[in-house]
Amino acid sequence: MKSPKASTAHRWNRRDFLKSTTLATGAITFGVPTLLRGANLNSKLNIASIGAMGKGKSDTDNCAGENIVALCDVDAERCAEQLKIYSSAKFFQDYRRLLDEMGKSIDAVTVSTPDHFHAIAASAAMRLGKHVYCQKPLVQTIYEARYLRDLAHETGVVTQMGNQGSAADGLRRAVECIQSGLIGQVSEVHVWTNRPVWPQGMERPAGSDPVPASLDWNTWLGPAPERPFKKGVYHSFKWRGWQDFGTGALGDMACHTVNMPFRALHLGYPSEIEAETIGGMNRETYPMGSKIRFQFPARKTQIAAAKKSFFHHHDTIALNPVTLWWYDGGQPDASAPNGHDFSNKPPKELTADIAEMLGEIPNSACLLIGDKGKIFSPDDYGEQFFVKLNGEKKYTHYKKHASTVTIAQTIPRNPHKGDNDHRHHIEWIEAIKAGRPQDCYSRFAIGAQLTEIMLLGCVALRAGRKIEWDGPNMIAKNCPAAAPFIKRSNRPGWVLS
Repeated sequence: MKSPKASTAHRWNRRDFLKSTTLATGAITFGVPTLLRGANLNSKLNIASIGAMGKGKSDTDNCAGENIVALCDVDAERCAEQLKIYSSAKFFQDYRRLLDEMGKSIDAVTVSTPDHFHAIAASAAMRLGKHVYCQKPLVQTIYEARYLRDLAHETGVVTQMGNQGSAADGLRRAVECIQSGLIGQVSEVHVWTNRPVWPQGMERPAGSDPVPASLDWNTWLGPAPERPFKKGVYHSFKWRGWQDFGTGALGDMACHTVNMPFRALHLGYPSEIEAETIGGMNRETYPMGSKIRFQFPARKTQIAAAKKSFFHHHDTIALNPVTLWWYDGGQPDASAPNGHDFSNKPPKELTADIAEMLGEIPNSACLLIGDKGKIFSPDDYGEQFFVKLNGEKKYTHYKKHASTVTIAQTIPRNPHKGDNDHRHHIEWIEAIKAGRPQDCYSRFAIGAQLTEIMLLGCVALRAGRKIEWDGPNMIAKNCPAAAPFIKRSNRPGWVLS
């Protein structure tokens, strides 16, 4: 496997990440499609979709205002409906053939495959100077997160990770309110989810089934170890719980639900990650539930200044250590549609006022606890949130809370129309046409860091012990056995570009 240049990996540190979240950086012209080097900015992009069904369908449809010139999906039968809609698009079952045959005629690609394939396909496109919209989680391993982050910096292509809640005004307002000091120094974050909603906690089934004629099973496996096809076990959506292909509940939802506190608190490298499982852990699938503690050290960071001047664009703030708790799943329940009872949530003493406000504890939410108050978001994206300052009896929606009125807007809003998923895609498309990678709110410089934090939870689950993390050197200091979960050994022929 090709490794990132050592000098790049060591130079691109936390300060560079923080700078990338607030400062504009110009695009590097090397490898960037000719569209950015003088073409009409009102012209349409030629976009290819790698992974055209499942989430790939909505990713393609959200780009339909441009030219969809190619669809790539390992399952030709599942892709039949999309091929009718985009009748002029060429069809491929292998992304390598697509890039070989059409590389000179496409400007950008969307990547909407299972998790284990994201980095392979995205890096190949980026090496050719193609702009990339890649679904969350950005990658499956921490090594891949660093690789794509550095590759985006090296090539200057316009990138966006598909956590569409990033487009929401409410999320950006929550970040502003927290960074203004509204609830003071945050010491605890609690995030919980209703996932998994797919099978987990089981061993690999024995035997094999005939591979459907429409499915390229070898390409579906890609970099993962070879295994026989089993009908209804992996393809099409049940791959998320398998360690070789997915990233469990963390990968599916944490890039959404942790997105707001990650941005607001400038979470970088955690120092410790410790995981507990519900229902046991095996070497094949993630458990039916997990509770994971991420410990982040004190840090200083820059945020956009509330009052800018010619010489002053950013304020420096000091942030205390913070503990982030993650909860997914629940006790195994064979009679429940999701296989668990949704019971894995924060302690009741932390959520009693939430239950009083809503009449129940939602199955997915986020709670930040500061020394001056609390912020609670009852949705997966941080778009809606409620404030309860010390001394107040109940939560108040942020738009009706008196303390939020005077907080300055410091983060640009997504100006595009439609739902958040559509606006998130259009932000990427317009950034390509303008030659401004920095306009993408979830560009890989940011999305990779968020993904890496969440993947450390997967590493702790698989290693079966607390991880003491050396972020700059990408090493579990106390657990050499974690190394294969940090950097995967890919199947021969399937390498990062």
